[in-house]
Amino acid sequence: MTSECNSIVIEDIVEFLNRLFAVERFPASERGGVYLPSLRPVRRLGLALEPGMQLQEWVRAQRLDALFLHRPWKLEAAQIPPDIGVISYHLPFDECLTMGFNFRLAQVLNMSSLEVLGEKDNRAIGMLGEIPTQSFTGLCSCVTQIFGGQEQIYLAVQTDVKRIAVVGAMTDLLIREAAVRGAGVYITGQFRQPALEAMRDSKMGAIAIGHRRSEVWGLRALAGLLRERWFSLEVITLTVLGATCWQFMINYFVIIQTYI
Repeated sequence: MTSECNSIVIEDIVEFLNRLFAVERFPASERGGVYLPSLRPVRRLGLALEPGMQLQEWVRAQRLDALFLHRPWKLEAAQIPPDIGVISYHLPFDECLTMGFNFRLAQVLNMSSLEVLGEKDNRAIGMLGEIPTQSFTGLCSCVTQIFGGQEQIYLAVQTDVKRIAVVGAMTDLLIREAAVRGAGVYITGQFRQPALEAMRDSKMGAIAIGHRRSEVWGLRALAGLLRERWFSLEVITLTVLGATCWQFMINYFVIIQTYI
């Protein structure tokens, strides 16, 4: 096989991601794709949530041929060489690879019999599913290991959990619907205070991962999918807490006091 046949270009990656994210479900302005075009063959692809002050150094040090940026809007021309292509997906990435109807996450959580929970613009924003019966403490430990930490916990009344909800939003109606449909724990990105009454009434537990932490997990998951698709593609993931702070995430725990 010739090297030309093995060559990867930015449009190949976009075509793959368009199918992965099913972008036709989104408004044209939200579909993502090529942000900055390039004819350069892609051997080394960098993944980052957003451009940071030291992006230029990172691109050069890693000898990148192209970039995936979740939020590219603050990217400045001087931060990358002119022949580096940039790919960007915002809403499709959030809905497919963070909190929501996320098949990849469902596999990791060992969820089965998936059902849609909540919709926005005819797209699922959450999922319900069965898990092997386990304690709430055990589930919290599992979630912590998956995401590298968590931000908030709302203690569950039930000691054993066998059905969970994973949702990209936290509202009174969604919590009550999840409870009616048998969920024992509600997993989301951010805990929303207006939902507290519904949590008390439902007696469900809740685990809030943190929005950025869920994005970092999605970035790592995307790296795995890209490596599975292209044996020869080197994928380098930048997972940092802040745009100007180039270090690994510091995990912290905040326990919300439950009902008395």
